[in-house]
Amino acid sequence: MVETIEWTVDGVVMIDQTRLPRETVFVTCRTYLEVADAIKTMIIRGAPAIGVAAAMGVAIGVERSDDDIELICSTLAATRPTAVNLFWGIDRMRRLHLSLAGRSRAEMVAAMVTEAKLVKDEDVAICMAIGAHGAALVPDHKTVLTHCNAGALATAGYGTALGVIRAAVAAGKTIDVFADETRPFLQGARLTAWELQQDGIPTTLITDNMAGHFLKSGRIGCVVVGADRIAANGDVANKIGTYSVAVLAKENGVPFYVAAPISTLDLTLTDGSLIPIEERAAKEVTEVYGVPVAPEGIAVLNPAFDVTPNRYVMGIITEKGVAYPPFTESLRELANS
Repeated sequence: MVETIEWTVDGVVMIDQTRLPRETVFVTCRTYLEVADAIKTMIIRGAPAIGVAAAMGVAIGVERSDDDIELICSTLAATRPTAVNLFWGIDRMRRLHLSLAGRSRAEMVAAMVTEAKLVKDEDVAICMAIGAHGAALVPDHKTVLTHCNAGALATAGYGTALGVIRAAVAAGKTIDVFADETRPFLQGARLTAWELQQDGIPTTLITDNMAGHFLKSGRIGCVVVGADRIAANGDVANKIGTYSVAVLAKENGVPFYVAAPISTLDLTLTDGSLIPIEERAAKEVTEVYGVPVAPEGIAVLNPAFDVTPNRYVMGIITEKGVAYPPFTESLRELANS
């Protein structure tokens, strides 16, 4: 399985996800500023992976710069607004740094690096637990539809939504996958299709506007997606287009599940209307790999995420178990367990 991110003596090494699937290139970030740029430019993406990158970014900032911890943290926090795992990773490292006050610089650096590595190791274990809890929900001899990429590339390894799929296959279920291409950044076409092909899991790529057709066909047994932030009431922010899939799934009686770690919960937000939505560059819509596909000067909106209301979500699969409606109660119980 691909190594999404790794701490090395040279720096934080990540696979450049903007280059997949055409070529496999690894980028070494030697400063926290380079880690911040990698997050902002989507060299690394996916909420859990961003959380790991943030933790490693803080650690390398403490190790290799004389900048104040708050400057390091605020620089990383300013990269992308929606994925709450980014802020979770930063806050975890900030709290550790505060607890180390009075220690020598060498002791502080060693502890920060150890913690950053632990964040990564924990994420892999969390994804495998999510997969174990979710595998039972996947119908045998059916197709699973997924949107965007919530696999090994979006995490430190194994994946959330794709972790559920991988665990279902490992449990002996005969399933195949439909991967939405996920315009405009094509994470489904470039990343999910590539990951599952590497694993030998039968996968069919479809355009986003084909989802309704196949959900109506009876072929799809369930939908499983990831999440970038989940409000206390179970409203889910995920890659743009997820809301449409959820509505179509409910209309056609297909279960819609969200797979995400507890760190993706934001119980400080009562509902999804309070989740900040990132607006990305117009050229992601008007160009494909640098080739213009729209009239010059056309007005463009490019929200990177949408919010799926909780009424469309059958269950939220976490490492601690599956939360079912009413989510305000079940999510809080899992988070506190």
